[in-house]
Amino acid sequence: MRKTIFKKLEAQGLIANYNHLRKNLPPKLPERVFVWDETLREGVHAPAVFLTYVEKVKVAKMMDEMGVSRISVGFPGLSDEEKSTAKKIANEGFQQVSLVASARLLKSDIDTCFECGIREVSLFTAFNELNLQYRLKLSKQQVLEKTAECVGYAKKHGLKTDFVLEDGSRTPLQEILQVFEVAYKAGADRLVVADSVGFLRPLSMRYLVSHVRDGLHELFRKEVPLAVHCHNDFGLATANNLAAVEEGVDCLFTSVAGFGERSGCAPLEEVCAALELLYDVDTGVDLGKLYRLSQMVEKAFALPIQFHKPVIGDNSFSYEMDEGLKAMVENPIIGEPFPPEIVGREMEFHLGRQTGKKVVEERLRMAEVKATPMQVEEVVKRIRTIQDALDKGEAQMTFYQVKKLMRDLRKGMTEEEFWRIVEQVTRQKPKLSQPATKGPT
Repeated sequence: MRKTIFKKLEAQGLIANYNHLRKNLPPKLPERVFVWDETLREGVHAPAVFLTYVEKVKVAKMMDEMGVSRISVGFPGLSDEEKSTAKKIANEGFQQVSLVASARLLKSDIDTCFECGIREVSLFTAFNELNLQYRLKLSKQQVLEKTAECVGYAKKHGLKTDFVLEDGSRTPLQEILQVFEVAYKAGADRLVVADSVGFLRPLSMRYLVSHVRDGLHELFRKEVPLAVHCHNDFGLATANNLAAVEEGVDCLFTSVAGFGERSGCAPLEEVCAALELLYDVDTGVDLGKLYRLSQMVEKAFALPIQFHKPVIGDNSFSYEMDEGLKAMVENPIIGEPFPPEIVGREMEFHLGRQTGKKVVEERLRMAEVKATPMQVEEVVKRIRTIQDALDKGEAQMTFYQVKKLMRDLRKGMTEEEFWRIVEQVTRQKPKLSQPATKGPT
Protein backbone atom coordinates (compact mmCIF):
# COMPACT_ATOMS: atom_id res chain seq x y z
CA MET A 1 0.00 0.00 0.00
CA ARG A 2 2.64 2.53 1.07
CA LYS A 3 4.71 2.13 -2.11
CA THR A 4 1.72 2.07 -4.44
CA ILE A 5 0.41 5.45 -3.26
CA PHE A 6 3.65 7.32 -3.86
CA LYS A 7 4.46 5.55 -7.12
CA LYS A 8 1.05 6.43 -8.55
CA LEU A 9 1.48 10.08 -7.63
CA GLU A 10 4.96 10.13 -9.16
CA ALA A 11 3.82 8.33 -12.33
CA GLN A 12 1.05 10.86 -12.83
CA GLY A 13 3.52 13.70 -12.48
CA LEU A 14 1.66 15.07 -9.46
CA ILE A 15 4.64 15.10 -7.12
CA ALA A 16 8.43 14.91 -7.25
CA ASN A 17 10.08 12.45 -4.89
CA TYR A 18 13.74 13.30 -4.41
CA ASN A 19 14.14 10.32 -2.11
CA HIS A 20 13.88 8.04 -5.15
CA LEU A 21 16.50 9.76 -7.29
CA ARG A 22 19.20 7.24 -8.09
CA LYS A 23 21.97 9.62 -7.03
CA ASN A 24 20.30 10.00 -3.63
CA LEU A 25 20.13 6.26 -2.93
CA PRO A 26 23.08 5.18 -0.76
CA PRO A 27 24.92 2.29 -2.45
CA LYS A 28 25.29 0.37 0.82
CA LEU A 29 21.61 0.63 1.81
CA PRO A 30 20.47 -2.75 3.18
CA GLU A 31 17.25 -4.34 1.93
CA ARG A 32 16.19 -5.24 5.46
CA VAL A 33 16.81 -3.55 8.80
CA PHE A 34 16.22 -5.34 12.09
CA VAL A 35 14.68 -3.33 14.91
CA TRP A 36 16.03 -3.93 18.41
CA ASP A 37 13.76 -2.30 20.97
CA GLU A 38 14.96 -1.13 24.38
CA THR A 39 11.68 0.18 25.84
CA LEU A 40 11.66 -2.35 28.69
CA ARG A 41 15.29 -1.60 29.63
CA GLU A 42 16.31 1.82 28.33
CA GLY A 43 12.81 3.29 28.43
CA VAL A 44 12.32 2.66 32.12
CA HIS A 45 15.45 4.70 32.85
CA ALA A 46 13.23 7.76 32.52
CA PRO A 47 13.05 9.18 36.08
CA ALA A 48 10.43 7.60 38.35
CA VAL A 49 9.09 5.27 35.64
CA PHE A 50 8.04 1.85 36.88
CA LEU A 51 6.39 -0.97 34.95
CA THR A 52 4.55 -3.87 36.51
CA TYR A 53 5.24 -7.36 35.26
CA VAL A 54 1.86 -7.45 33.51
CA GLU A 55 2.62 -4.16 31.73
CA LYS A 56 6.00 -5.44 30.56
CA VAL A 57 4.46 -8.61 29.16
CA LYS A 58 1.70 -6.70 27.37
CA VAL A 59 4.23 -4.40 25.69
CA ALA A 60 6.50 -7.32 24.76
CA LYS A 61 3.60 -9.35 23.34
CA MET A 62 2.46 -6.38 21.28
CA MET A 63 5.96 -5.91 19.85
CA ASP A 64 6.15 -9.62 19.06
CA GLU A 65 2.81 -9.41 17.26
CA MET A 66 3.88 -6.42 15.16
CA GLY A 67 7.23 -7.83 14.03
CA VAL A 68 9.93 -6.20 16.19
CA SER A 69 13.09 -8.28 15.79
CA ARG A 70 14.58 -8.11 19.29
CA ILE A 71 13.40 -6.92 22.69
CA SER A 72 15.72 -6.19 25.59
CA VAL A 73 13.94 -7.50 28.69
CA GLY A 74 16.26 -5.79 31.15
CA PHE A 75 19.37 -6.31 33.24
CA PRO A 76 18.96 -9.57 35.27
CA GLY A 77 22.26 -9.13 37.08
CA LEU A 78 21.10 -5.86 38.62
CA SER A 79 18.83 -7.38 41.29
CA ASP A 80 16.82 -10.44 42.26
CA GLU A 81 13.67 -8.64 41.14
CA GLU A 82 15.12 -7.96 37.67
CA LYS A 83 16.22 -11.59 37.43
CA SER A 84 12.80 -12.88 38.42
CA THR A 85 11.04 -10.61 35.93
CA ALA A 86 13.37 -11.54 33.06
CA LYS A 87 12.93 -15.24 33.82
CA LYS A 88 9.13 -15.00 33.84
CA ILE A 89 9.07 -13.03 30.59
CA ALA A 90 11.35 -15.60 28.95
CA ASN A 91 8.84 -18.31 29.92
CA GLU A 92 5.87 -16.46 28.42
CA GLY A 93 6.37 -17.81 24.92
CA PHE A 94 6.76 -15.53 21.91
CA GLN A 95 6.07 -16.17 18.24
CA GLN A 96 8.67 -14.11 16.37
CA VAL A 97 10.78 -11.87 18.58
CA SER A 98 14.12 -12.76 20.15
CA LEU A 99 14.58 -11.79 23.80
CA VAL A 100 17.86 -10.20 24.86
CA ALA A 101 19.24 -9.34 28.30
CA SER A 102 22.06 -6.96 29.20
CA ALA A 103 25.15 -7.93 31.16
CA ARG A 104 28.37 -6.34 32.32
CA LEU A 105 31.72 -7.99 31.64
CA LEU A 106 31.12 -10.32 34.58
CA LYS A 107 30.66 -14.07 34.42
CA SER A 108 28.08 -13.81 37.20
CA ASP A 109 25.94 -11.50 35.01
CA ILE A 110 26.19 -13.94 32.11
CA ASP A 111 25.27 -16.86 34.37
CA THR A 112 22.21 -14.93 35.56
CA CYS A 113 21.04 -14.32 31.98
CA PHE A 114 21.50 -17.99 31.17
CA GLU A 115 19.59 -19.06 34.29
CA CYS A 116 16.69 -16.83 33.18
CA GLY A 117 16.30 -18.82 29.98
CA ILE A 118 17.58 -15.94 27.86
CA ARG A 119 19.45 -17.10 24.77
CA GLU A 120 20.96 -13.80 23.64
CA VAL A 121 23.08 -11.55 25.81
CA SER A 122 24.23 -7.98 25.26
CA LEU A 123 27.62 -7.44 26.90
CA PHE A 124 28.55 -3.81 27.42
CA THR A 125 31.56 -1.77 28.42
CA ALA A 126 33.18 1.56 27.67
CA PHE A 127 36.76 1.83 26.45
CA ASN A 128 37.77 5.49 26.20
CA GLU A 129 40.12 7.13 28.69
CA LEU A 130 37.36 9.16 30.35
CA ASN A 131 35.43 6.03 31.36
CA LEU A 132 38.49 3.92 32.10
CA GLN A 133 39.90 6.49 34.49
CA TYR A 134 36.83 7.87 36.25
CA ARG A 135 34.20 5.13 36.01
CA LEU A 136 35.61 1.67 35.39
CA LYS A 137 38.91 2.24 37.22
CA LEU A 138 40.53 -0.27 34.87
CA SER A 139 43.37 -0.22 32.37
CA LYS A 140 42.83 -0.84 28.65
CA GLN A 141 44.53 -4.20 28.94
CA GLN A 142 42.24 -5.25 31.76
CA VAL A 143 39.13 -4.36 29.72
CA LEU A 144 40.49 -6.22 26.68
CA GLU A 145 41.14 -9.30 28.81
CA LYS A 146 37.69 -9.15 30.41
CA THR A 147 36.10 -8.68 26.96
CA ALA A 148 37.80 -11.75 25.51
CA GLU A 149 37.06 -13.79 28.62
CA CYS A 150 33.37 -12.86 28.94
CA VAL A 151 32.46 -13.01 25.26
CA GLY A 152 34.11 -16.43 25.08
CA TYR A 153 32.33 -17.52 28.27
CA ALA A 154 28.93 -16.48 26.89
CA LYS A 155 29.56 -18.32 23.61
CA LYS A 156 30.58 -21.48 25.48
CA HIS A 157 27.19 -21.36 27.17
CA GLY A 158 25.53 -21.31 23.77
CA LEU A 159 24.41 -17.69 24.00
CA LYS A 160 24.18 -15.44 21.00
CA THR A 161 26.40 -12.54 22.01
CA ASP A 162 26.28 -8.86 21.11
CA PHE A 163 29.12 -6.60 22.21
CA VAL A 164 28.08 -3.00 22.96
CA LEU A 165 30.74 -0.30 23.13
CA GLU A 166 29.37 2.40 25.42
CA ASP A 167 30.29 5.97 24.57
CA GLY A 168 31.63 4.65 21.29
CA SER A 169 30.91 7.97 19.61
CA ARG A 170 33.58 9.63 21.79
CA THR A 171 36.14 6.83 21.55
CA PRO A 172 39.13 7.15 19.16
CA LEU A 173 38.75 5.02 16.04
CA GLN A 174 41.82 2.89 16.69
CA GLU A 175 40.59 2.07 20.19
CA ILE A 176 37.16 1.11 18.82
CA LEU A 177 38.80 -1.25 16.35
CA GLN A 178 41.10 -2.59 19.07
CA VAL A 179 38.31 -3.67 21.42
CA PHE A 180 36.02 -4.75 18.56
CA GLU A 181 38.77 -6.99 17.19
CA VAL A 182 39.13 -8.71 20.55
CA ALA A 183 35.35 -9.12 20.96
CA TYR A 184 34.84 -10.50 17.45
CA LYS A 185 37.75 -12.91 17.70
CA ALA A 186 36.27 -14.16 20.97
CA GLY A 187 33.02 -14.96 19.17
CA ALA A 188 30.77 -11.88 19.34
CA ASP A 189 27.96 -12.15 16.80
CA ARG A 190 27.35 -8.41 16.45
CA LEU A 191 29.27 -5.28 17.40
CA VAL A 192 27.38 -2.20 18.56
CA VAL A 193 28.53 1.42 18.54
CA ALA A 194 26.66 3.40 21.19
CA ASP A 195 26.28 7.17 20.93
CA SER A 196 25.62 7.17 24.67
CA VAL A 197 25.31 10.92 25.12
CA GLY A 198 23.75 11.75 21.73
CA PHE A 199 26.87 13.61 20.65
CA LEU A 200 27.10 12.83 16.92
CA ARG A 201 25.83 14.67 13.86
CA PRO A 202 24.50 12.52 10.98
CA LEU A 203 27.60 13.14 8.81
CA SER A 204 29.80 12.29 11.79
CA MET A 205 27.84 9.06 12.25
CA ARG A 206 28.40 8.16 8.60
CA TYR A 207 32.11 8.88 8.95
CA LEU A 208 32.45 6.80 12.11
CA VAL A 209 30.41 3.83 10.91
CA SER A 210 32.12 3.71 7.51
CA HIS A 211 35.59 3.75 9.06
CA VAL A 212 34.66 1.11 11.67
CA ARG A 213 33.13 -1.04 8.93
CA ASP A 214 36.14 -0.70 6.63
CA GLY A 215 38.61 -1.19 9.48
CA LEU A 216 36.92 -4.43 10.54
CA HIS A 217 36.77 -5.62 6.93
CA GLU A 218 40.50 -5.07 6.64
CA LEU A 219 41.08 -7.07 9.83
CA PHE A 220 38.78 -10.00 9.08
CA ARG A 221 38.39 -9.89 5.27
CA LYS A 222 34.62 -10.10 5.56
CA GLU A 223 31.62 -7.97 6.55
CA VAL A 224 31.17 -7.84 10.32
CA PRO A 225 27.57 -7.32 11.58
CA LEU A 226 27.19 -3.85 13.11
CA ALA A 227 24.47 -2.00 15.02
CA VAL A 228 24.09 1.48 16.51
CA HIS A 229 22.43 2.70 19.68
CA CYS A 230 21.70 6.44 19.47
CA HIS A 231 20.61 8.82 22.20
CA ASN A 232 18.58 11.93 21.50
CA ASP A 233 20.25 14.71 23.48
CA PHE A 234 20.38 16.99 20.43
CA GLY A 235 17.23 15.60 18.80
CA LEU A 236 19.35 13.71 16.25
CA ALA A 237 18.82 10.08 17.27
CA THR A 238 16.52 9.22 14.36
CA ALA A 239 18.73 11.08 11.87
CA ASN A 240 21.83 9.31 13.19
CA ASN A 241 20.14 5.91 12.94
CA LEU A 242 19.25 6.63 9.31
CA ALA A 243 22.80 7.84 8.62
CA ALA A 244 24.12 4.52 9.95
CA VAL A 245 21.72 2.61 7.71
CA GLU A 246 23.00 4.58 4.72
CA GLU A 247 26.42 3.10 5.51
CA GLY A 248 25.04 -0.44 5.56
CA VAL A 249 24.15 -0.95 9.25
CA ASP A 250 21.17 -3.31 9.41
CA CYS A 251 20.33 -3.34 13.14
CA LEU A 252 19.06 -0.32 15.08
CA PHE A 253 18.28 0.20 18.76
CA THR A 254 15.02 2.05 19.48
CA SER A 255 12.51 2.82 22.23
CA VAL A 256 8.80 3.58 21.89
CA ALA A 257 8.28 7.37 21.71
CA GLY A 258 12.01 7.71 22.39
CA PHE A 259 11.51 7.14 26.14
CA GLY A 260 14.71 6.72 28.12
CA GLU A 261 17.20 8.49 30.37
CA ARG A 262 17.77 12.22 29.84
CA SER A 263 16.26 13.07 26.43
CA GLY A 264 15.73 9.42 25.54
CA CYS A 265 16.90 7.58 22.44
CA ALA A 266 15.79 6.87 18.87
CA PRO A 267 11.97 6.57 18.72
CA LEU A 268 10.77 3.24 17.34
CA GLU A 269 7.91 4.79 15.37
CA GLU A 270 10.06 7.48 13.71
CA VAL A 271 12.80 5.06 12.70
CA CYS A 272 10.40 2.46 11.28
CA ALA A 273 8.21 4.96 9.43
CA ALA A 274 11.23 6.75 7.92
CA LEU A 275 12.89 3.53 6.76
CA GLU A 276 9.71 2.12 5.23
CA LEU A 277 8.33 5.32 3.68
CA LEU A 278 11.42 7.35 2.79
CA TYR A 279 13.91 4.59 1.99
CA ASP A 280 11.67 1.67 0.96
CA VAL A 281 13.63 -0.47 3.41
CA ASP A 282 11.77 -3.36 5.04
CA THR A 283 11.80 -3.37 8.86
CA GLY A 284 9.44 -6.31 9.31
CA VAL A 285 7.35 -4.06 11.59
CA ASP A 286 3.61 -3.64 11.04
CA LEU A 287 3.36 0.15 10.88
CA GLY A 288 -0.39 -0.02 11.35
CA LYS A 289 0.11 -1.01 14.98
CA LEU A 290 2.58 1.73 15.93
CA TYR A 291 -0.07 4.06 17.34
CA ARG A 292 -1.75 1.38 19.45
CA LEU A 293 1.65 0.37 20.86
CA SER A 294 2.50 3.99 21.71
CA GLN A 295 -0.81 4.44 23.52
CA MET A 296 -0.15 1.30 25.56
CA VAL A 297 3.34 2.49 26.52
CA GLU A 298 2.17 6.02 27.34
CA LYS A 299 -0.39 4.62 29.77
CA ALA A 300 2.07 2.19 31.36
CA PHE A 301 4.77 4.86 31.76
CA ALA A 302 2.29 7.50 32.96
CA LEU A 303 4.26 9.94 30.82
CA PRO A 304 2.39 11.97 28.18
CA ILE A 305 3.59 11.79 24.59
CA GLN A 306 4.08 15.24 23.06
CA PHE A 307 1.10 16.42 21.04
CA HIS A 308 3.39 17.37 18.15
CA LYS A 309 5.40 14.12 18.33
CA PRO A 310 5.98 12.79 14.78
CA VAL A 311 3.88 9.80 13.71
CA ILE A 312 2.13 9.14 17.04
CA GLY A 313 1.44 12.61 18.51
CA ASP A 314 -2.18 13.77 18.84
CA ASN A 315 -1.54 16.65 16.43
CA SER A 316 0.27 14.63 13.76
CA PHE A 317 -2.83 14.38 11.58
CA SER A 318 -5.04 17.08 13.12
CA TYR A 319 -6.13 20.29 11.43
CA GLU A 320 -8.14 23.37 12.21
CA MET A 321 -10.71 23.79 9.46
CA ASP A 322 -9.86 26.53 7.00
CA GLU A 323 -10.35 27.36 3.34
CA GLY A 324 -8.19 24.43 2.20
CA LEU A 325 -10.49 21.88 3.83
CA LYS A 326 -12.24 20.75 0.65
CA ALA A 327 -9.02 19.86 -1.13
CA MET A 328 -7.71 18.08 1.99
CA VAL A 329 -10.88 16.02 2.36
CA GLU A 330 -10.90 15.03 -1.31
CA ASN A 331 -7.16 14.24 -1.41
CA PRO A 332 -5.49 14.18 2.04
CA ILE A 333 -2.01 13.63 0.59
CA ILE A 334 -2.05 17.31 -0.43
CA GLY A 335 -1.32 18.32 3.15
CA GLU A 336 0.23 15.14 4.58
CA PRO A 337 3.50 13.27 3.97
CA PHE A 338 1.65 9.94 3.98
CA PRO A 339 -1.88 8.64 4.65
CA PRO A 340 -2.45 8.33 8.41
CA GLU A 341 -4.01 4.87 7.96
CA ILE A 342 -0.52 3.51 7.29
CA VAL A 343 0.38 4.03 10.95
CA GLY A 344 -3.04 3.27 12.40
CA ARG A 345 -4.22 6.88 12.54
CA GLU A 346 -6.94 8.99 10.91
CA MET A 347 -7.40 12.65 10.03
CA GLU A 348 -9.03 14.89 12.62
CA PHE A 349 -10.56 18.31 11.97
CA HIS A 350 -11.32 20.99 14.54
CA LEU A 351 -13.41 24.13 14.31
CA GLY A 352 -11.82 27.37 15.47
CA ARG A 353 -11.05 30.97 14.63
CA GLN A 354 -9.72 30.00 11.20
CA THR A 355 -13.07 28.49 10.26
CA GLY A 356 -14.61 30.85 7.69
CA LYS A 357 -17.80 31.18 5.69
CA LYS A 358 -16.75 28.91 2.83
CA VAL A 359 -15.83 26.12 5.21
CA VAL A 360 -19.22 26.27 6.90
CA GLU A 361 -21.00 26.33 3.55
CA GLU A 362 -19.07 23.30 2.34
CA ARG A 363 -19.78 21.39 5.56
CA LEU A 364 -23.48 22.16 5.33
CA ARG A 365 -23.57 21.14 1.67
CA MET A 366 -21.90 17.80 2.42
CA ALA A 367 -24.45 17.18 5.20
CA GLU A 368 -27.34 18.26 2.90
CA VAL A 369 -28.32 21.09 5.23
CA LYS A 370 -29.88 24.10 3.51
CA ALA A 371 -29.11 27.49 5.07
CA THR A 372 -29.58 31.08 4.03
CA PRO A 373 -26.55 33.43 3.77
CA MET A 374 -27.65 35.07 7.03
CA GLN A 375 -27.81 31.71 8.78
CA VAL A 376 -24.34 30.82 7.53
CA GLU A 377 -23.01 34.12 8.87
CA GLU A 378 -24.67 33.44 12.22
CA VAL A 379 -23.06 29.98 12.43
CA VAL A 380 -19.62 31.50 11.73
CA LYS A 381 -20.23 34.24 14.29
CA ARG A 382 -21.23 31.77 17.01
CA ILE A 383 -18.19 29.58 16.36
CA ARG A 384 -15.90 32.56 16.87
CA THR A 385 -17.91 33.80 19.86
CA ILE A 386 -17.46 30.48 21.62
CA GLN A 387 -13.72 30.58 20.91
CA ASP A 388 -13.44 34.16 22.16
CA ALA A 389 -15.41 33.29 25.30
CA LEU A 390 -12.87 30.68 26.37
CA ASP A 391 -11.01 31.86 29.44
CA LYS A 392 -7.33 31.75 28.41
CA GLY A 393 -6.21 32.44 31.96
CA GLU A 394 -8.26 29.54 33.35
CA ALA A 395 -6.93 27.23 30.64
CA GLN A 396 -3.34 28.21 31.53
CA MET A 397 -4.01 27.70 35.25
CA THR A 398 -5.41 24.22 34.57
CA PHE A 399 -2.40 23.44 32.38
CA TYR A 400 0.08 24.34 35.12
CA GLN A 401 -1.90 22.39 37.71
CA VAL A 402 -1.73 19.30 35.51
CA LYS A 403 1.97 19.91 34.87
CA LYS A 404 2.63 20.18 38.61
CA LEU A 405 0.74 16.94 39.25
CA MET A 406 2.80 15.20 36.57
CA ARG A 407 6.02 16.56 38.07
CA ASP A 408 4.99 15.37 41.55
CA LEU A 409 4.17 11.96 40.11
CA ARG A 410 7.67 11.70 38.64
CA LYS A 411 9.51 12.64 41.81
CA GLY A 412 11.94 10.06 43.05
CA MET A 413 13.23 9.72 46.57
CA THR A 414 15.03 12.76 47.97
CA GLU A 415 18.44 12.57 49.59
CA GLU A 416 16.80 13.42 52.89
CA GLU A 417 14.37 10.51 52.58
CA PHE A 418 17.20 8.16 51.59
CA TRP A 419 19.29 8.95 54.65
CA ARG A 420 16.24 8.69 56.89
CA ILE A 421 15.74 5.09 55.69
CA VAL A 422 19.45 4.35 56.17
CA GLU A 423 19.27 5.69 59.74
CA GLN A 424 16.16 3.60 60.50
CA VAL A 425 17.77 0.40 59.16
CA THR A 426 21.30 0.82 60.52
CA ARG A 427 20.40 2.84 63.61
CA GLN A 428 23.34 5.08 62.77
CA LYS A 429 23.16 8.77 62.04
CA PRO A 430 25.06 9.51 58.79
CA LYS A 431 27.92 12.00 59.00
CA LEU A 432 27.46 14.07 55.88
CA SER A 433 30.09 16.53 54.73
CA GLN A 434 27.37 18.73 53.30
CA PRO A 435 23.63 19.14 53.83
CA ALA A 436 21.41 16.63 52.11
CA THR A 437 20.03 17.99 48.86
CA LYS A 438 16.40 17.88 47.93
CA GLY A 439 15.09 15.74 45.09
CA PRO A 440 13.97 17.03 41.70
CA THR A 441 11.50 19.88 41.71
